[in-house]
Amino acid sequence: MRLFAERGVKPTTIRAVAQEAGVTPGLVSHHFGSKQGLREACDAYVLDYLRELLHQAVEEGRVGDPAFIGATYRSVTPVFAYLAHAFVDGSATAETLFDRMVTMTEGYLAEHPPQPPATRSDTRTQAAVLVAMRLGVWVLHGHLARALGTEGPTPQFFSRVAMAELDIISADFAGADLMNLAQAGIDGFEGK
Repeated sequence: MRLFAERGVKPTTIRAVAQEAGVTPGLVSHHFGSKQGLREACDAYVLDYLRELLHQAVEEGRVGDPAFIGATYRSVTPVFAYLAHAFVDGSATAETLFDRMVTMTEGYLAEHPPQPPATRSDTRTQAAVLVAMRLGVWVLHGHLARALGTEGPTPQFFSRVAMAELDIISADFAGADLMNLAQAGIDGFEGK
């Protein structure tokens, strides 16, 4: 996943992946079939990671835990770097990833509807725009870090971006309780 994130899928060879993993190219091919199979495994990992992260953050209420916030900021970099490259590549895989992320977000919004209910747009559109906005931050993170005069992606960079997102996203849309919990988690992380 890291090599795909750094180089892109086309320039990354099975040989390079095998060398990085300390195994033979044949073993990589045996387990994944092809580079496309390896990419599909990376895609599945990313979706599982994001689904679990969302579950822990929201359903388990860990978004208010500064330790969880810090651990997330440290673990998310390779995932977002992979996503950024995948979406710039413009492949069918990226389309599938985007669609799955929209569907996952739409499911979340259906289970946690805005209060009061939004009437100007439908849930699918809200989910698609929210995913596009979030992914845009990561595709453009280098430019964003430069504009902010900071290094990225670092935990401090993620914290700063998350604070801005909390300022921008309406409490009616995300839920005031969740927004307050997220604010407390970020504030606690910043205080460490």
